[in-house]
Amino acid sequence: MRTALITIASGRSSHLAAQAAAVARSTLAPDAYVVVAMGDPALAQVVPQADLVHVPRVAGALPLAAARNAGVARARERGAELLVLLDVDCLPEKGMLGRYAEVAGQRSGVLCGPVGYLPPRPPQGYPLSGLRELATPHPARPVPGDDEVLPAHDPDLFWSLSFAVPADAWDTIGGFCEDFYGYGGEDTDFGHAAARAGVPMWWVGGAWAFHQDHGASGPPVQHLDDIVRNAGVFRDRWGWEPMSGWLQEFSRRGLIERDGDRWVRR
Repeated sequence: MRTALITIASGRSSHLAAQAAAVARSTLAPDAYVVVAMGDPALAQVVPQADLVHVPRVAGALPLAAARNAGVARARERGAELLVLLDVDCLPEKGMLGRYAEVAGQRSGVLCGPVGYLPPRPPQGYPLSGLRELATPHPARPVPGDDEVLPAHDPDLFWSLSFAVPADAWDTIGGFCEDFYGYGGEDTDFGHAAARAGVPMWWVGGAWAFHQDHGASGPPVQHLDDIVRNAGVFRDRWGWEPMSGWLQEFSRRGLIERDGDRWVRR
């Protein structure tokens, strides 16, 4: 099964360089390593070994959904049958691609591997051979044993940090909805689109990726406009709003208010 690894990026050049170094250690080398640069042509110098695709920003915002679709399109031009999408901040464990390929040969659907969160990067960089010992798994998502594959029943838990999907299942889902741009909402939309299309989702033990620390704010006020806009897009598509915790906190801080059935900036 021809396998492609697809990453979207803008800035984060040190994270991307570290990812490329980890990819080079994979026990299963990807048949294509596609990097989608969102308004950042300088990334060509960071990963000269990658198949680079350029996608412009949309109204100043990062086109995350469109960039993933563009990366998948390029990977399929290269003959990829298994599409592995990995966040630019994530480092694949050397067996991640092989584990995804193994499970894809046994089960159809969206495959989600566990993601561990790393502490701040040490001055000498992360030790690529010992990341699992440093990382802390996300508390709200299952962490199957390395030989386990568990059914995923809640599409709200889908995240694009690390997942794999065969090309035919991608077509059934329809890819990411490009009405979303900027931060927030497109992952939940993809999870529900998969469920609506009858494409199962699985938690795949052993397909580890490790998220490089870059600091985070809670709630992510720097993405407020994106989140409010994308919540409205999601409501138009599904009849309810995701990211409710963030939206409620924005409201509590006096940043947004209700206007009819949706949120707007105050």
